[in-house]
Amino acid sequence: MADEESREHTGDAAEGPELRLGVSSCLLGEKVRFDGGHKHSRYLTASLGRYVRFYPLCPEVEIGLGTPRPTIRLEQDPESDLPRLVEPRTGDDLSDRMRDWAAKKMAEIDEWDLHGYVLKKGSPSCGLFRVRVYADNGMPNRDGRGLFAEVLTKRFPMLPVEEEGRLNDPPLRESFIERLFIHERWKKMLAENPTSGGLVEFHTCHKLTLMAHSPDHYRRCGRLVADGKRPWEELRDEYAVTFNDGLRRLASRGRHTNVLQHVMGFVKNDLSPEGKAELIGLIEDYRLGLVPLVVPVTLLKHHLRRHDAPEWINKQVYLHPYPKELMLRNQI
Repeated sequence: MADEESREHTGDAAEGPELRLGVSSCLLGEKVRFDGGHKHSRYLTASLGRYVRFYPLCPEVEIGLGTPRPTIRLEQDPESDLPRLVEPRTGDDLSDRMRDWAAKKMAEIDEWDLHGYVLKKGSPSCGLFRVRVYADNGMPNRDGRGLFAEVLTKRFPMLPVEEEGRLNDPPLRESFIERLFIHERWKKMLAENPTSGGLVEFHTCHKLTLMAHSPDHYRRCGRLVADGKRPWEELRDEYAVTFNDGLRRLASRGRHTNVLQHVMGFVKNDLSPEGKAELIGLIEDYRLGLVPLVVPVTLLKHHLRRHDAPEWINKQVYLHPYPKELMLRNQI
């Protein structure tokens, strides 16, 4: 079991919020895998680690399995819709052991007050998507979820959770990191100004972000914050569910283009014909996939600084969603 000294791993200090990120221990280079090895993610430690305090956890080690250890896997249970966690060599069923431990562990994880979680792909304990579940005939399907991951996502449905393998996909990586920083701002709002006014301010700053992910959820969230008669707890909870459901919709090139054109509308009348043509051309280049998103966004921010635009536009998180050093928009 990981000792207290290794519970938290902090990257180099960097300007901005320090996010608290739960993570499968093997992704930080800890030798806790069944074969005595690790699956160190350089992206997590070298790039994201500058902004994150890691909270590593290996469910299999935590329930007392050794390192190295026999392989375990998920198997279909003919008497239940839930898969079983089994050691094939001996037939030992570890399902109750893992689920009971995970259920109790959630209280400690709640105290960590996390902003997100990164899990190991394919793991029978930590895998989030398409984990192998073996049938009686020994053939696997890929519709399973690790037992710890299942308990975690049910206990913290609003928490941004992702697999490390999917972080190799630029749009998925950008979306997850964006959600981490948004979750940090959400927690800050709840701590400092948990009122309908605080919610209105939060929503106002995230309007364009929501539009890029889901215009429908943008409209639904707008109607919620406009309803000043709702009890605060009810309003907060419904908004959180609607807002996070919208963010889970991957922002598309077309919706980004609509947002860029929307922002351009606030400065186009102040631009010279040449400046306007340049901006229109770059937005179109982005729509066609010829330039990354950072190019038209950077030019838009330049024009917003030079011309009078509504205050709410300049406050948009969409224009600066996370530290520029992460360079996420250079690849989408």
